Amino acid sequence: MFVIIVGGGRTGTQLASYLLQANHEVKLVENRPQALERLHRELPTEVIVEGSMIDPHVFEMAGLRKAHVLTATTDDDTANLSLCYMARKQFEVPRTIARINNPRNAWLFDEKFGVDVALNQADVFSHLILEEMSLGDMMTLLKLRKGRYSLVEEKVPVGAKGVGVAIKDLHLPDQCVIAAIIRDGKVDLPRGTTVFEPGDEVLAITDESGAHVLAQMFEPPVRPVRM
Repeated sequence: MFVIIVGGGRTGTQLASYLLQANHEVKLVENRPQALERLHRELPTEVIVEGSMIDPHVFEMAGLRKAHVLTATTDDDTANLSLCYMARKQFEVPRTIARINNPRNAWLFDEKFGVDVALNQADVFSHLILEEMSLGDMMTLLKLRKGRYSLVEEKVPVGAKGVGVAIKDLHLPDQCVIAAIIRDGKVDLPRGTTVFEPGDEVLAITDESGAHVLAQMFEPPVRPVRM
């Protein structure tokens, strides 16, 4: 996959690193001298395209017409919106992803301006905090299908409701599937008769409602109130 990233801040730089590690073709467009100095220390030189982040000629040079995805990760919402519109209308890029810096601008980032996916950083971060507050020790490892489903990990504490209960008797919702159990350092593929033990690390694919049910089954016992 060929991805063009616009904006060499920390978000764009980290994304480029991840994509390169996954053997994707990447070009990162940036024109700020201070950012370029850092980029040349952190990324291969051939990845970096120096030039205006809204100049069509720069994107011709970067190969935007051949790109599968454009990601606009600058700290300027107007620039990100313009980049997606240009990529879709002028360069016919199949997929565009834009960063939203100010939540008040979120309503603009839709298909009318050529935005396929809009990532509102304040909204994403707030939801992650709420998720951690509501799911206790449950950890989200991976988001699937645009965030509807997740791969989550939950460690079973002593005294949890699910200890000693077989999977088939948990009555989990259809949208919550136990994928694996890590026990004593070994990965076990669970069956309906598999019984949970304290210390098990449970991997499950689930939506938000299923995750709440799972969290309730594996939450620590209520601590007595100190007088």
